[in-house]
Amino acid sequence: MGSYSGLAREAIRRCRLLAACTEQPGHITRTFLSPPMHEAHRMVRAWMEGARMEVRVDAAGNLRGLFGSGPRLLIGSHLDTVPDAGAFDGILGVTLAIALVECQPPCAVEVVAFSDAEGARFSMPFLGSLAMAGTPVLDPPVLDAIRAFGLDPAQLPEAAIDARVRGFLEIHIEQGPELAGVKRPLGTVATISGQSRAAVRFAGKANHAATTPMDARRDALVAAAEWIVSVEALARSTRGLMATVGRVDVEPGAANVIPGAVRATADVRHARDAMRIETVRHLRAQAQSIAQARQIECDWHPLCDQTTTPMDHAMVEALGAALRSAGFPDHRMVSHASHDAMILARKVPAAMLFVRTPGGVSHHPDETVLAEDVEAALSVGMKFLEGWDR
Repeated sequence: MGSYSGLAREAIRRCRLLAACTEQPGHITRTFLSPPMHEAHRMVRAWMEGARMEVRVDAAGNLRGLFGSGPRLLIGSHLDTVPDAGAFDGILGVTLAIALVECQPPCAVEVVAFSDAEGARFSMPFLGSLAMAGTPVLDPPVLDAIRAFGLDPAQLPEAAIDARVRGFLEIHIEQGPELAGVKRPLGTVATISGQSRAAVRFAGKANHAATTPMDARRDALVAAAEWIVSVEALARSTRGLMATVGRVDVEPGAANVIPGAVRATADVRHARDAMRIETVRHLRAQAQSIAQARQIECDWHPLCDQTTTPMDHAMVEALGAALRSAGFPDHRMVSHASHDAMILARKVPAAMLFVRTPGGVSHHPDETVLAEDVEAALSVGMKFLEGWDR
């Protein structure tokens, strides 16, 4: 495995270079087609062209590099981040894909750096991979962002993958503690849990904080807080359920004004679709019940609904064989985080290789990887490409 050590170090270095392409100096924040994505594209394009790839940007802002011709394997991940992110979530999958091409694989490969997976800019994830799956998001704000980046939304149909793409491999940090707990560098993803997101708005009445009697208030924040606690309680009491309120916006947001409106997000995940759907139904009913009891209004707006997605059996088995051939155990996993692989799996066979995340820390500046794990991922990736049946 020693022949990959230099490439592994370079893949990590490139992730850290891309971390400087940010909307917030001192923090890593790079959302869908924001201005810093131009500089990220400039760097990644140079690396792709250095690996003798033909490079283009499609109308959804996905940066794509083609190596070889004929039936090909798609490899990659996303370039966007959550606010105040780490340097490796998604980005490592891009730099590793380029490194694999630099090894001159025996098959045609298309490397893709998706423009969006996190949904941080418009609260709609997977804008890049959805376009490649042939189902682009056409909401006006998204189309405006595409135009502002210098691209033409009329060409979105051309972003869709064609019959020459025979599969998709995504290498990604685990973003959790399982691999670290079992002391293994890599894992094979068998299933990606389903995900639902929604925006919730509690609308009460703003009023003076000093003169409005407590029993006459219609405080939207108090209602939202009660609901948020119920979300946490349900998730803690339900095995396998992940439920999070990750954002709260309060209006008018003044210390001496009773909150008149609160917007919040809900993120619900479970490996069983029936449980996830029932949880969303329950949380919506709970929000409406709390609002009614406090004599305020509640609106619920679904943002996305992704079903649980099994990875392609043949590709999973081939990835397991590559792990064993490279000298690593084939550790099978469920991904509770959503990934571009679940979107591309609608169109082509898909598989995922997880790389250990020390401490299980992700979506945070302390996110990191171990050089020996990245080297292991390159070794397994090449074994997979050598045995890949087009």
